[in-house]
Parts: sequence; structure tokens; C-alpha cells
Amino acid sequence: MDHFLSCDWGTSSFRLRLVEAGSLKVTAEERSGTGIAGTYQQWQQTSLPREDFFAAIINRQIATLAEKTGLPLQEVPVVLSGMASSSIGMTELPYKELPFSLSGADLAVRTFNRFIIISGASSGHDVMRGEETKITGCAAWLPDTEQEQLLLMPGTHPKHVTVHRRQALRFQSFMTGEFFDLLSTHSILAASVSAGGQLDDPACQDIFTEGVHAGRTGNLLHAAFMVRTNQLLKKVPPAHNHFYLSGLLIGSELKDVPPRLPVYLVAGPLHTPLYTLACRVLQIDVAAVIDADEALIHGQQAVISNLRH
Repeated sequence: MDHFLSCDWGTSSFRLRLVEAGSLKVTAEERSGTGIAGTYQQWQQTSLPREDFFAAIINRQIATLAEKTGLPLQEVPVVLSGMASSSIGMTELPYKELPFSLSGADLAVRTFNRFIIISGASSGHDVMRGEETKITGCAAWLPDTEQEQLLLMPGTHPKHVTVHRRQALRFQSFMTGEFFDLLSTHSILAASVSAGGQLDDPACQDIFTEGVHAGRTGNLLHAAFMVRTNQLLKKVPPAHNHFYLSGLLIGSELKDVPPRLPVYLVAGPLHTPLYTLACRVLQIDVAAVIDADEALIHGQQAVISNLRH
């Protein structure tokens, strides 16, 4: 196998990458807004088998990649992470109960023609879909130690995952990203917040830091209203206030991170600078930053390797 296709299919987005199996280099990529939710609604209007309908959506994107690269991709395996295994996905798979090995050998997986679908994981009171593959991929960066390690995984619903002896033992989910979206677009705070600021602006850093401290020590429901009073009374520009709200929610999320535990930040370009600064403010020592996309691809390759043995 020279290549595999890495598919990350979320609720509202679709991402497909052609990956060299040996180097794990991404050689081509296709993105679209064809999310799982919309695809499921479209399928409900048809009489087609569910898996066939979803496969046809993916195959159209693969055809676009084949045209871009000039490579025959009809037989290349496709590994799907994220919402593809959910109740509105290509096929619903049960969650893998924790713990699970970072080798990926005991993740719940189903093969359908050339499609390899990875299910989510559950702790019994919390769930994830997609992050389990990234956790598996993090094995390439984590040292082999007897000490517990913590993976910080930002996103719409960030995960804090405790790893010990190459196993994911437990995790917590947070509403940080979704709360930020709701408060900044659908609440009274929307008029006090706007995009456009830059974190490398000292003023934005200062107010982000102020927000992190407020999130760690204050009452979140009270501190959130300060976004509005920042603008009305302190004349804080909405672009700066954006970072106060961000810092407030991230600070609240991170305030209970256990001390003296090696922390690994698994994030992309949007979240890495925010969480790096927040950790610095809260004196959380980040042992390493792991690129979330690279972790996903490493995890998908591990699943393929396990199926071949």
C-alpha cells in the first residue's frame, strides 16, 4: 500500500487527504462543507441504503482528488474518523469503553468495502468521536513512562485525557468552544465582541491574560457579563474583548488541571497560541505541542496496520 485516504468527517465539515503510507506526508487535500448532519438529512429523502449513499458522497470527493493528482485512487483504502460512526453517520458503531490502548488495537472498527470506519470511545458518563484516533496517534510523541500524562485537546468540545502505561484511562469533555460561539454570536455579549484582533498585539495578550485569571478564580456567570461592561465602562474595543471572553472560558476550563502532571497540548494553529499562553499564565508546564492533524493521521495509520496483522 503506497497511500491511504484520511477522512475527517465532522458534523458540519468534510476533509479528505491523500497520505503517503511510509512518510505520512499529505500529498493532496480536499475540503467541503458537506458535513455529516446535512448528508444524513439528504439521505433521509432517498430510498438508498445508508452506507451506499454516504460512500457515493466520499467517492465524489475522491474523484476530485484523483483528477488533481493524476493518480488512480479507486482501490486506495479510506480511513474515516469523527462523526462517520455516529447515529447520523455512514453507519452507527458502539463506543469503545475505556480504557483503550494507544496502539489502537482495541478500538471499535468496521470495514465496508474499502472504507475503514473508526468508532468513538466512552468512559461510561462521557463520550468522544474522532479524538480517540488522535489519542492513538499521540503514542508517537509520548515518552514511555510510569507517570500519568494529560492530553489537552482543544476544539468545540475540548477533551482532557489521562494516559497511563500507553492506555487512555479517563477523560473529561468541556463546552468551551461551543459556549464561546453561543455567547459571542447569540447573546447580549455579541455586540461587545468582534473578530479582527491579533494575539501578538500586547493589548490583546493583556486582556486575554485578564480573562484567564478571571476564569480561574471568579464566578464564570458573573465574569461573562464583564465582557459587556468592559466595552460600556472601560471602552475596551470589541476586537480586544474577543480575547477577554476567550481567555475567560479557557481559564475556567483549565483551572482544575492537576499540578505536576506532564501536559501535552494536541492542537492546531487556531488553538495552539491561545492554550499555550493560557497554560503559561496558569503555570501549567506544557511538555510538548503535538499537531492535531499529524496525530490523526498517525492514529489512522495505526488502525490500518492493526487490521493487516
